[in-house]
Amino acid sequence: MRVKRGIVSKRKHKKVLGLAKGYRGTRHKLIRTATAAVLHSGAYAFQGRKNKKRDIRALWITRISHAITEYGMNYSTLIKKLKDANIALDRKILADMIVSDAESFKSVVEKLK
Repeated sequence: MRVKRGIVSKRKHKKVLGLAKGYRGTRHKLIRTATAAVLHSGAYAFQGRKNKKRDIRALWITRISHAITEYGMNYSTLIKKLKDANIALDRKILADMIVSDAESFKSVVEKLK
C-alpha cells in the first residue's frame, strides 16, 4: 500500500510560500526557489540582528569620542579614567547623556580631570 502525502507536502509548501510572500519573480511562486530564498533570508536576518548591535555600539563610541575632544581628552583615556575612578557608566549611558543631558556629561568629565 502506498503512502499518499499530498496534504503534508501541501501544508509545507503553503508555509514556505507564506514566508516568501512579497519576494520578486518566481521566488514567491515556485517552491524550490522559494525554499532557498526563505533559508537565505533567515540567515541574513540572523546576521543582521548581530550586526545591529555592533553598529549601535560603534555609534555610541563615535558620539563619545567626538564629545570628549572638546575637553582635551581622547576616548581611550576617558574609558580608562572611568574604570580607575570606579564610575560604572557604560557607553550607552554616556552617549545618551551627550545627546539628552550635556551638563551631566560635563560634570562627569570634570570629575575625572
